[in-house]
Amino acid sequence: MTPAARRHALLTPAESREADRHAMARGTAGTVLMENAGYGVADEICGRFRQGTRVAVLCGPGNNGGDGFVVARVLADRGFIVRLGLLGDRARLAGDAAWASGRWRGAVEPAGAAVLAGATVIVDALFGAGLSRPLDGAAADAVAAINAAHAAGATVFAVDLPSGVDGDSGAVLGTAVEADRSVTFFRRKPGHLLMPGRALAGRVAVIDIGIEEGALDAIAPATFANHPDLWRAVWPVPAAAAHKYSRGAALVVSGPAEASGAARLAAVAALRAGAGIVTVAAPADAVPVVAAYRAALVVKPADDAAAVASLASDPRLGALVVGPGMGLGPRGAAILDAVLAADAPLVLDADGLTLAARDPAAAFAAIAARTGAVVATPHEGEFRRLFPDLAGSRLERARAAAARSGAVVVLKGPDTVVAAPDGRAVINDNAPATLATAGSGDVLAGIVAGLLSTGAPAFDAAAAAVWLHGRAGAVAGPGAIADDVADALRAAVAAGPGEED
Repeated sequence: MTPAARRHALLTPAESREADRHAMARGTAGTVLMENAGYGVADEICGRFRQGTRVAVLCGPGNNGGDGFVVARVLADRGFIVRLGLLGDRARLAGDAAWASGRWRGAVEPAGAAVLAGATVIVDALFGAGLSRPLDGAAADAVAAINAAHAAGATVFAVDLPSGVDGDSGAVLGTAVEADRSVTFFRRKPGHLLMPGRALAGRVAVIDIGIEEGALDAIAPATFANHPDLWRAVWPVPAAAAHKYSRGAALVVSGPAEASGAARLAAVAALRAGAGIVTVAAPADAVPVVAAYRAALVVKPADDAAAVASLASDPRLGALVVGPGMGLGPRGAAILDAVLAADAPLVLDADGLTLAARDPAAAFAAIAARTGAVVATPHEGEFRRLFPDLAGSRLERARAAAARSGAVVVLKGPDTVVAAPDGRAVINDNAPATLATAGSGDVLAGIVAGLLSTGAPAFDAAAAAVWLHGRAGAVAGPGAIADDVADALRAAVAAGPGEED
């Protein structure tokens, strides 16, 4: 893990507790961590609101509530008008939370709608990322009161993660707070990026509370927020002496003319994303359609699997794309077998995934036997067909699917997860909603192939492709269709990976 990559590590709630223990084992008291957390949240509020602002802090029965007591004390000392509501009995607070409670000199009211009356700012310190059960009773009522005040115009700051959001999965446990901002500590959790947690968390600030970076060495996290720092080395920059084949060659298999649009989108995206030459293997009726689409594409007739296998055997090929618009008939099934038997890295998408789902064990055995890596790019429906028994969060399921199949799995969605067979995973968060359009997935398959063709490792190529797809969607803007996204890759690639947070 490079120093630049370290800051994008995501820690599960259990790993976050381990980071706390790491700090305490090296002499930092838990009360110091709590003080630092509370001061950090207060600083975020003070940076946006003036003295005299009315603030309501709702505290829970654990350490998240202890953080809230610190926030309330610091804001009151800085001239804010603070009311504090507590869920449960103050006398039952224990440990660091009891210590923080003892330093609060103001009134302690029940956590509910009354304490929120007139508040401009609400601090949700009910439950942190470690919540493991659905909220009900008074806790659910408190969340409902926060959300009602939020709907009426109050600004909500969540301490760590909105109460009710699972820190591992982003799932809502019964009900959850709708926050404008979340302030978390040391590192974000998967629940900050996975939906619906990401939507509920609002803008997330990560603050330093005194945990040394060395804690990451002990924890060895395997999940990261997708960012150029993780794969900057694979960004497509041609060498000064490059020629089209040294840049990368890709082969995209097309279906019949009426379904060839998917392959055309993938082929153009592969070119835009770094390949120096892209060939489309098309049945006879699709050859003139594909040839007329873009002059830069090479088109070869391939009516059957034998023809595709012949094209796929070219040793100069760095990537194959099979599935977009290919069809589910005998031709498609035979082509799938042929490309799984080939050596070049393979992007398996759309119809290719559906065909593989007819006999997953055979497909996975073929993946294990081949030389080149496989990147599978399913949406939720395709994923369920291929891995019907897998349950859990999107992160858990993608990771399990990669381990089982031997492929790098790209589980597509607004919170796309890329998982490698060795357990590494990234969660992507830069995709605009405009990418929810027909053909968008075909463009992504092409981007993966374009990067694979340059020689990029499969996991890095997939993670970079997902990020670049999101960047192109943002460049294309509202109203964009898949063709626009593919063409926007030119500007997205030209801009470089940047230094984005």
